[in-house]
Amino acid sequence: MTQQEIEITILGSLEEVPATQWDACACPEAADGRPHDPFTTHRFLWALERSGSVGRGTGWQPQYLVARAAGDMIAAAPLYLKSHSQGEYIFDYNWAHAYENAGGRYYPKLQLSVPFTPATGRRFLTRPGWEETGTAALVQGAVQLTSNNDLSSFHVTFCTEKEAEAGEDMGLMRRASQQFHWFNDGYTDFDGFLASLSARKRKNIRKERKQANGFGGEILCLTGDQIAPEHWDAFWVFYQDTGARKWGTPYLTRAFFDEAQATMRDDMLLILAEHNGRYVAGALNFIGRDTLYGRYWGCREDHPALHFELCYYRAIEFAITHGLSKVEAGAQGAHKLARGYLPVVTHSLHWMRDAGFRDAIARYLDAERDAVNEEIEVMTEYGPFKKHQGDDHD
Repeated sequence: MTQQEIEITILGSLEEVPATQWDACACPEAADGRPHDPFTTHRFLWALERSGSVGRGTGWQPQYLVARAAGDMIAAAPLYLKSHSQGEYIFDYNWAHAYENAGGRYYPKLQLSVPFTPATGRRFLTRPGWEETGTAALVQGAVQLTSNNDLSSFHVTFCTEKEAEAGEDMGLMRRASQQFHWFNDGYTDFDGFLASLSARKRKNIRKERKQANGFGGEILCLTGDQIAPEHWDAFWVFYQDTGARKWGTPYLTRAFFDEAQATMRDDMLLILAEHNGRYVAGALNFIGRDTLYGRYWGCREDHPALHFELCYYRAIEFAITHGLSKVEAGAQGAHKLARGYLPVVTHSLHWMRDAGFRDAIARYLDAERDAVNEEIEVMTEYGPFKKHQGDDHD
């Protein structure tokens, strides 16, 4: 099958493609269990669209790419026409300012990503056996779409390292960023994890957990049918508060959580703190095949260390109990290092239509990659884990 025989089409809605066809590209592994992550599944992206979290008036206009060979769908990508840079977590605001100061128009741009979701995963979704051809067709289609419509740029965020390498080989610019992830080193329980830490970090976590669990209420860990409408009503209050403080307005609509409950309740872990008969804090996680993805947190009362308990320590306990190998705790947050989360590189790809601007960005990215790698090396060296076998005294 040659590249010329691949047909690329643009879909304005996931209504235009059956879920089975999309998921055969997005998560073929789900035929025998969970997908690697739920974020590129038809049900997650459709929940965003159906709930009005993306689409008209949001600055995220779907332009899903679909590649077909002999009429059969062989690849797809969650592509959006963006009128801003919000909800991406790989920041290009300085690029936009520089481009516009030079007389260009940076927006709209094309963004190949999962909206509002800084979780690493496949972005070029291909059926097994079509990885190379499908990825090449999607990249070529997105670049062509950028050029044909005089758009400034095309971006792929939180792709896999393998995709980043393939994209770079195809002429895209590779960018390195940083997150903090927790890794399960075969722990059988939380105490086993604590035993791997230095004495000082171990003491601090025990102190925080004692504070958090002594807040005078109960902590609930809910998934599947355990999650009821009243829980989403409470969490929506928390989410609105956090969204208003961080972004000005929440990215997700209230309807998203109802859509997710209908089709994704088994993919979610909702952790709530109840105090004096009302829910006062909560953290929402999504469950992948091998990873727990921490996504949203909010509260209506402040209690010492409750944020750390709900977002980090309960997530670690869930991962250990269910045999997951990793917890991705979301974007940013160097404070996670002291709580057992290690710095890792995350990847993105970029293409600029203007050759001069592309050259300037390429030089910037080279320097940024060196700085990110150096920072990760330093933080890992000063991480929370024991450096010597004898460092085990409380």
